Amino acid sequence: MLAPVCGGALAQAAAPAANAPAAAPAETQAQSVRIGFLRTYERTLALSVLDIPPEDIGLAGANLAIVDNNTTGSFMGQNFELEVVTLAPGEDVAEPARQMLADGIQYIVTDLSAEDTLTVADIAGETGTLVFNAGAVDDRLRGEACRANMLHTAPSRAMLTDGLAQYLMWKQWRNWALVEGEHEGDQLFAAAMKKSATKFGGTIVGEKVFEDAGGARATDSGQALVQRQIPVFLQDLPDHDVLLVADESEVFGSYVPWRTWVPRPVAGTAGLTAGSWHPASEQWGGAQIQNRFEDSAGRRMQSKDMQAWTAVRVIGEAASRTQSTDPAAIAEFIKGDDFAIAAFKGQRLTFRDWDWQLRQPILLGTEDSVVSASPQEGFLHQVSELDTLGVDEPETECSFEN
Repeated sequence: MLAPVCGGALAQAAAPAANAPAAAPAETQAQSVRIGFLRTYERTLALSVLDIPPEDIGLAGANLAIVDNNTTGSFMGQNFELEVVTLAPGEDVAEPARQMLADGIQYIVTDLSAEDTLTVADIAGETGTLVFNAGAVDDRLRGEACRANMLHTAPSRAMLTDGLAQYLMWKQWRNWALVEGEHEGDQLFAAAMKKSATKFGGTIVGEKVFEDAGGARATDSGQALVQRQIPVFLQDLPDHDVLLVADESEVFGSYVPWRTWVPRPVAGTAGLTAGSWHPASEQWGGAQIQNRFEDSAGRRMQSKDMQAWTAVRVIGEAASRTQSTDPAAIAEFIKGDDFAIAAFKGQRLTFRDWDWQLRQPILLGTEDSVVSASPQEGFLHQVSELDTLGVDEPETECSFEN
């Protein structure tokens, strides 16, 4: 387990300049907002060493948000603290969640599996504590397994695949072949991709499953074998405009681009990918947060960093707007019609009141550049074009009576 990180200490290191407006009077004790961050991390192999998540993935975004919250909070007598517990996958999350609440934590941000996220949400629900899901993309957390106290700054799989599908349809690449892995995440991504095809008029013309045979991911003969095997595996797919890859488990997806049997673009979990953020994004003021993040973390910002940053900033924005640190007042404001958060994506973002998913654009990019952002031009909605991404209110299976 990593040592806990205190955001308050980081914030003090980034105190306002001497010529900034005076902070709250010294005799007035700052009101504390204590945020817990409960996450799992284990250094795992990826097909490319460039894809191994950094040890502070997500956490670096939360730390930066604490600094940002305290920059504003210092003028309002508010102090934000981040208390972190990092577990290995499979470790029990219930005990540290209960301990956080017993220690007076007022909000919990999570980067956990779907099942662990639900466990934390249910424990926090006993005290009415808000949980911000900054990691799990599973659609069921916004559907049949939704919770009234669980808000999502991570996009759903449906939002990711809808964003990708809109771009492919905008390009008029309508016929898609799909190759998917056999693990649960792969199958869920493939199912979401099929729903997006139905939703926007794409056609899955062929489908194959790549079996995980195990074995070494890096051997002297690896590239030669891959170069021969992948094209042959894809040879019998029907004619298609785009090859979609569903490989969240990192078994084969990175091998597919440039090794297809016929020359076709690749998209999905490899090639053109969808995310809430991209390390190369600098539009809409993104260069500012990228620079600050790089100064703080020593690397570029990734999607989970942005999702955790947004979760912590949601709390700070609500505290600032309400001029209160009362959790009930902050929760009411976040869930109200007047709340919005700016997140360097060209528009202010709001929560959907039917499943508490944060509306947000989806960035589509390759390894080194942003290609586009969805929703795409021409995809309209009677309330918000952002609601063309993911499950809309008439289709939701969420009931907050859970």
